[in-house]
Amino acid sequence: MYQATDELAIKLIDNIPAMLAYWDIRQVCRFSNDAYHEWYGKSREDMIGITLKELLGPLYQKNVPHIKKALAGERQTFMREITLPDGSIRHSIATYVPDLVNGKILGFFVHVADVTPLKILEKELKAAKDKAEQLATHDFLTGLPNRVLLNDRIAKAIALAKRKKKMVALLTMDMDGFKNVNDTYGHGEGDRLLQEIARRLLAAIREMDTATRLGGDEFIVLALELEQDEQVRVVANRILEASRLPFVCGLDTLHPTFSIGIALYPRDGTNAQDLMVSSDKALYEAKRLGKDRYAFAEPGA
Repeated sequence: MYQATDELAIKLIDNIPAMLAYWDIRQVCRFSNDAYHEWYGKSREDMIGITLKELLGPLYQKNVPHIKKALAGERQTFMREITLPDGSIRHSIATYVPDLVNGKILGFFVHVADVTPLKILEKELKAAKDKAEQLATHDFLTGLPNRVLLNDRIAKAIALAKRKKKMVALLTMDMDGFKNVNDTYGHGEGDRLLQEIARRLLAAIREMDTATRLGGDEFIVLALELEQDEQVRVVANRILEASRLPFVCGLDTLHPTFSIGIALYPRDGTNAQDLMVSSDKALYEAKRLGKDRYAFAEPGA
């Protein structure tokens, strides 16, 4: 036996996963579907005769501009966070459709859809994108920028230095005797030391500068907006002092040290590759001189 058309219409409306209602020109509810019971705990009978202000509470004032425009004959679609009586929050897309009869507004129809799952998915996708970008541009062990991000920052630093007629310093560093740490205490302790060194580097340099790990025990610091060699020496000495701080490894206390090679823009190179080559040569010289030292690249070398 077929159901009556009006019964089917009500069943259809009640099974639509969105709040549907009709509000007259005085903003009094004349009809609603069962979704309002899920959202607000109000049955169809509870809803009939309630005002929009009574239903929405503190949220009402935020909706007033859209209500006024709907009652002026303008269709409204907008997103809104709705705090429900149980304290939960739902993200919604609301549509107000004016009820225009013979040129007169009698009220407006309301459709409110729950887009909370989409918002959650959006946040998850953004988090995944951010994580992918982090992995692509940062060292997985220390969280420091990697070579990809370093090259970009060197290019920007050189462009800025060129405009301001300043120097840029590239300090390439190897930890002295790091292989012995891995061989004696294991790679787990070696990784822990690298993470600690990364923290010390960040504490030793200025906020505008960049500390990078290229892999293994090789680090690079990019120092910006320098005017004289003495400023670079200050940076290098701060790094050496920070690295020497005690580090407990197993039952022993280590005092890590670095060898540092320094290249300057524009004296030792005018692009990232040339500066890398110059600082690497200076690093070899620092190692030749002994541990816990830095050396500047030889001009023209």
